[in-house]
Amino acid sequence: MLSRIHSSAVVGIDAYPVEVEVDIANGLPAFNIVGLPDTACRESADRVRAALKNSGFSFPSSKITVNLAPASLKKEGAAFDLAIAVGILVANESIDAGCVEGRVFCGELSLDGKVRGIPGILPRASALFDTGAKGPFILPSVNVKEALCVEGLELWPVWTLAETVRFLKGEKKPPAVRGADRPKDKPVPAVCDLDYADIKGQAHAKRALEIAAAGGHNVLMIGPPGAGKTMLAKRFPGILTPLNLEQAIETTKIHSVAGLLNGKGPLVSLRPFRDPHHTISHVAMVGGGAHPRPGEVSLAHNGVLFLDEMTEFNRNVLEVLRQPIEEGRVTISRAASTISFPARFMLLAAMNPCPCGYYTDPKKECQCSVMQIKTYHSKISGPLLDRIDIQLDVPRLKVEEITSKSSAESSEAIRKRVDGARRIQERRYQDEKIRSNTELGPALLARYCPMSGEAERLLKLAIQELGFSARGYHKTQKVARTIADLDGVQRIEANHVSEAVHYRLLDHKF
Repeated sequence: MLSRIHSSAVVGIDAYPVEVEVDIANGLPAFNIVGLPDTACRESADRVRAALKNSGFSFPSSKITVNLAPASLKKEGAAFDLAIAVGILVANESIDAGCVEGRVFCGELSLDGKVRGIPGILPRASALFDTGAKGPFILPSVNVKEALCVEGLELWPVWTLAETVRFLKGEKKPPAVRGADRPKDKPVPAVCDLDYADIKGQAHAKRALEIAAAGGHNVLMIGPPGAGKTMLAKRFPGILTPLNLEQAIETTKIHSVAGLLNGKGPLVSLRPFRDPHHTISHVAMVGGGAHPRPGEVSLAHNGVLFLDEMTEFNRNVLEVLRQPIEEGRVTISRAASTISFPARFMLLAAMNPCPCGYYTDPKKECQCSVMQIKTYHSKISGPLLDRIDIQLDVPRLKVEEITSKSSAESSEAIRKRVDGARRIQERRYQDEKIRSNTELGPALLARYCPMSGEAERLLKLAIQELGFSARGYHKTQKVARTIADLDGVQRIEANHVSEAVHYRLLDHKF
């Protein structure tokens, strides 16, 4: 007998419907899975056989063929275990075919019949809802919080295969739940435990990071050891605006596919802050592999990618960041398919001014030669540096700053100003496909960055004297636009341009 069960597969961060066809025919006992399954998927045969027997169901001693359609789509992982097991029970007439009509099954089976959690539940639930289906979506109980953010979709969380069968037969009422309706523009609340009030001094650095948060700009901090670069970076998420629902779902999809959700809540509520070690490979940074998975740049989508000791990263790793920074997306091409992952992140990097760390330090003498310093700086290429909007000197703290008893400004106070600037940008770009100043293209700069005559003259002078590239010119305009937004003014004035130019003075040093 033939049965058809609906399931779902994830490719990239998007899900596609899969029909699990199970045929039981006369012949020597065999269990074959076809339809481009990977190794984990082919091993479903052993898991399903043991799960059925240990759950009290008879396993047919016949030739079983399972087809995962469409056959041209690569199937990965153990998410089809539950659908295959139910398909065998339907084909073996242990369950009536009408019980599975219109229902979607996803879940991994353990040998004793328990339904284990799987990655990628949110993309599957979203794709199911987008097709107009209302469910029920039968999924592992440990994944139900993740799927609850898909409003209106009926969910049946299950713990075991036997429990699933009882639900289908009507012997037990399923604990059906539905995703709650949420307004699209409602921010997702989040709390960052680290506060800028903990850091004394460095007012100039905090001001630059405030501008970066307000406009979504990339930042490079250069300073000696112990100046506070890492502390400043770790507290940066605390001044960022909260994720709205659309961004939270988008971010959660990526983390769901990567298997990084902790199950404590339905959504990623805090903007991602990824800080990979400098030994990371370029594949781990941008994503890829035989079966492409999102890399660090995608896991930092809608958040921050922090590169501490930037010059210690392999040059190839740094160079692959150029395209994601520019495009906000990573495209991974393989012989079988091409997959795109979103990667709209803020790059926050820190480095020492030289190998020993004390070049230009007024207290400690640098031990590096001129050639060593040039070689050290050359680890960051000009094209990559050109893509960093704000290049910031972070000097050693003075004695009076370290011993000061006065309290510094809190992250909450800074975030209020950032929120105000972001709201201005949301209103300004409501008819455009962008969210922040850093996304302005050349065509939009003239429209949204009106400048006074003195500001234009100052920017032209900076291009002539400092040798800014065309990209550097546009980056300076965007930073000046953000500074004007923080001041609450429409037109960019000379003082805004002056401050923006100051943040690119390292261009002519490298």
